[in-house]
Amino acid sequence: MKASGIVVEYNPFHNGHAYHMQQTKKLTKADIIIAVMSGPFLQRGEPALVSKWARTQMALANGVDVVAELPYAFATQKAETFANGAISILDALRVSEICFGSESGNIEHFYNTVTLRQTEQEAFHSLVQRYLKTGMSYAKATSEAFSSLQKNIATIDISEPNNILGMHYIEAIIQQKSLMKASTIKRFASHYHDETFQNERIASATSIRKQLFNDSETFSTIIPFVPKITNLLLEQYKHSYHLLHNWEHYFHLLKYKLLTMSPSQLQNIYEVEEGLEHRILSSIQEATSFTKFMEVLKTKRYTWTRLQRICTHILTNTTKEEMHKAHVEQHAQYIRLLGMSQKGQAYISAKKKQITLPLLSHTKTLQHPLLDIDRKASAAYFSILQGTLCGEMIKRDITQHPIRYNEVQHVFL
Repeated sequence: MKASGIVVEYNPFHNGHAYHMQQTKKLTKADIIIAVMSGPFLQRGEPALVSKWARTQMALANGVDVVAELPYAFATQKAETFANGAISILDALRVSEICFGSESGNIEHFYNTVTLRQTEQEAFHSLVQRYLKTGMSYAKATSEAFSSLQKNIATIDISEPNNILGMHYIEAIIQQKSLMKASTIKRFASHYHDETFQNERIASATSIRKQLFNDSETFSTIIPFVPKITNLLLEQYKHSYHLLHNWEHYFHLLKYKLLTMSPSQLQNIYEVEEGLEHRILSSIQEATSFTKFMEVLKTKRYTWTRLQRICTHILTNTTKEEMHKAHVEQHAQYIRLLGMSQKGQAYISAKKKQITLPLLSHTKTLQHPLLDIDRKASAAYFSILQGTLCGEMIKRDITQHPIRYNEVQHVFL
């Protein structure tokens, strides 16, 4: 059985994701699709709309065969670290090919870009530092630096978010000496950051979430843009837990934490650098919402995404020391399985002896720095649930075995 891999967040699973998965199967001639999916907090520093278990159900019901969790220490990181973690898991699961969506859509342009970055590495880093000193954000500085180096070869636009991730997937494959191939499909109809619906069937996850939060009493407006099962699972989650997660639900916890921290305590939190602790502590005092806090905090140098990630690390109390321990190896040290189809179960059974990392069906007994951070992140994520729901979900996150999906009867086991 040939397995192809995808890296996802499914926040939530929508028609564009279904297209990506279908095209991955077609392009790579895969028998099995394996998805590495972020847990409770995502790459842009946001809490996922619904739990990883609900998003795993969305994935399995829409054709994914195996869902493995990308640990928090990789999932809430800049693109390079995010990609390293994801590729290490896919490689350990014996995936033959990764297929990612991109604004470019041309895999040769990605390889040209990676080659140019490697051959001009010293000049590239020098230019990045020069642009950073002018006050540019890191993302803008790297884009400008690369533009300055381009020669007469076709490369990608590294200011685009999916292009950036794709480039780092390929770099991670090379660095980890993986035999995995890479392919890409072009995104169409909606841009990653679109906040409004631009097409009759395809919409960005950003626009879908915005619609859900603007009209939280009904899910009818997103029906054209998501599979039926996504809509059903979102409704079930809202009914069971009385909310869909977003930053505003956590703001009172973030504010309390910051108001009781000293500058030296805040400085120990991961990614708080360059005296940023003073700006954060002064900005939080008058802030009345997460959005208003971010609007005051944001600068040209510190992007909204970077600041959201910092806020996530503050909320989860993730320190520099903890992240250093978790990243000693620079790749995942275990594989937490979240769900499998019947075909997925057969694949895992057939490949078990070849899989190079421990496979976890629960986390009750394992002790590991990566997992310690995951447990804290899970507790923080579910802390806003009312009554006994919080404790029940924290316990479930530790004891839950992978969700089994019967693709013939369309039932979860």
